[in-house]
Amino acid sequence: MKAAILFKPNEPLQVLECELGPPRAGEVRVRMKASGVCQSDWHIINGDWPSPLPIVPGHEAAGEIAECGPGVTTVKPGDHVIFSFRPHCGRCHYCSQGRTVLCIGRNSTPPAGLYDGTLRIKHKGQDIYQMARIGTFAEEVVVPEEMVVPIRKDMPWPQAALVGCCVATGVGAVTRHARIPTGSTVLVIGCGGVGLNAIQGAVLSGAGTIIAADLLDNKLEMAKTFGATHTINTSTNEDAAKKVKEITGGLGVDFAFDAVAIDRTQALAFDSLAPGGHAVAVGVSSPRQRAQYSPFNMVFTEKTVSGTFYGSVRPDLDFPVLVDHYMNKRLNIDGLISRTYKLADINEGFRRMMAGEVARGVVVFD
Repeated sequence: MKAAILFKPNEPLQVLECELGPPRAGEVRVRMKASGVCQSDWHIINGDWPSPLPIVPGHEAAGEIAECGPGVTTVKPGDHVIFSFRPHCGRCHYCSQGRTVLCIGRNSTPPAGLYDGTLRIKHKGQDIYQMARIGTFAEEVVVPEEMVVPIRKDMPWPQAALVGCCVATGVGAVTRHARIPTGSTVLVIGCGGVGLNAIQGAVLSGAGTIIAADLLDNKLEMAKTFGATHTINTSTNEDAAKKVKEITGGLGVDFAFDAVAIDRTQALAFDSLAPGGHAVAVGVSSPRQRAQYSPFNMVFTEKTVSGTFYGSVRPDLDFPVLVDHYMNKRLNIDGLISRTYKLADINEGFRRMMAGEVARGVVVFD
């Protein structure tokens, strides 16, 4: 089978013929059907997130179970599945609380290898790592059973793939993590795949005013189609927080969701809050990034700042619900897919993403 491999940071991915070992106990082999092109993959490619190399990036995907190893009970060959890039042992302190994205029961194994410490993909005898233990820019992969979630078979493949990351992260940040009340005023910073889904989460929750902020007018226009009631171009507004307060009658917003999560956007999220407001960091930045807030302001206005990883979702429960929302026309996933690619065109997909030309590009496999 073919896979897109990163050998050195900041170099193009190489699509090469690879060998794939069979699934062992508790593992499944999945035939890939679609994989989204995501900013998190780019953090691996450009070296922001240190990772063992060579590696197959990719983590937002859907496919069909081709083979099950010994002891697998939750899926069978022929099942349609969405990948969950966060392992969960089901027994640790956090899994027992239902906070599976914080699982600490799998920390003893490398984050790019399988649980027994071995690798399944080889290229000319060289071991190849898999991003988040899944590495979905490949025609087939072997992954732990717990990292696939079975779904209904009438869900289209590209749309199913996006549920596995940007849809779950954006919608979950609002509905699972912040749990915003009906009528809330909301700011969403960054209108890529995650931000657009945060807007959708606000719509699902019955938010009143939903303000979208971005540097690009084309993304702000798209945000309107996903439910934003107001937009702010932060490249032309010198004081975006002031504009937010003008829109909200001088108070600011009840909730701000930062899908970018760099120093400037974190400050904007905090400064845009009304007293008692809650700012949520949703995007994943470089580990070297730092943010600044006013502790004085935080204390005297009782503002809250929190982070959410993977939208704080529980994939086994939430993925099928999100699929149903799409099939029942409560979620717009079609509008997220700006372009599709073949695996051979993967580097073009990243170029277009970094140029801001797409909401989401998706690699579709034959």
